Amino acid sequence: MLFKKLLPKEGNFFDMFNQHAERMVEGAHAFSKLVANYNDQRLREQYNGEVDQAERAADKVTHEVNRLIHSTFITPIDREQIHSLINTMDDVADLIQDSAETMALYDVRHMTEEITRLTDLSVRCCERVREAVGFLGKLSDQNCAAAALKSCEEIDKIESEADRVMRSAMSKLFREEPDVREVIKLKAIYELLETITDKCEDVANAVEGIVLENS
Repeated sequence: MLFKKLLPKEGNFFDMFNQHAERMVEGAHAFSKLVANYNDQRLREQYNGEVDQAERAADKVTHEVNRLIHSTFITPIDREQIHSLINTMDDVADLIQDSAETMALYDVRHMTEEITRLTDLSVRCCERVREAVGFLGKLSDQNCAAAALKSCEEIDKIESEADRVMRSAMSKLFREEPDVREVIKLKAIYELLETITDKCEDVANAVEGIVLENS
């Protein structure tokens, strides 16, 4: 038993990255359904609950990864890379939950076309993050390394598109919305949704660093 404890341990970090990415995507899809069914109070509450559930599950994975970083003798990639990646991914899950909570707290009257577009882009970004992260455990295969980098490029493109939607949304909001309170509410929602794609780009940058150093 003592000898077993002294053997080098390698935590299954790649599986946990994948688990977190799945929970992140679940949260993004639940948020998308919340937006699509915003006028139905029952469904709104249901999907709010699903967003919260996904965030809590993602948070548990993050805590476990951070715990294993300190208790694992040998890690498959640099400890700082593991720490940075999982915590940046968790920021994405947190922002999705923050967006749902802010809509409820601010009592936003209705969903705008811009909220729908930014939500769709956020979902696409999260799905690409899941793709990119899924390749990390197979970097010895050059095709997988190339595929991971391609997914990161797609995230960058989606983030740029979200920037354009955000600028257009802000312009329209300040030109056309007469209610100052509604301007404040929608501005906050737009900014949160655009930040989701920004943070996905941060995840992509972390993935790129891992790929380039380990493939």
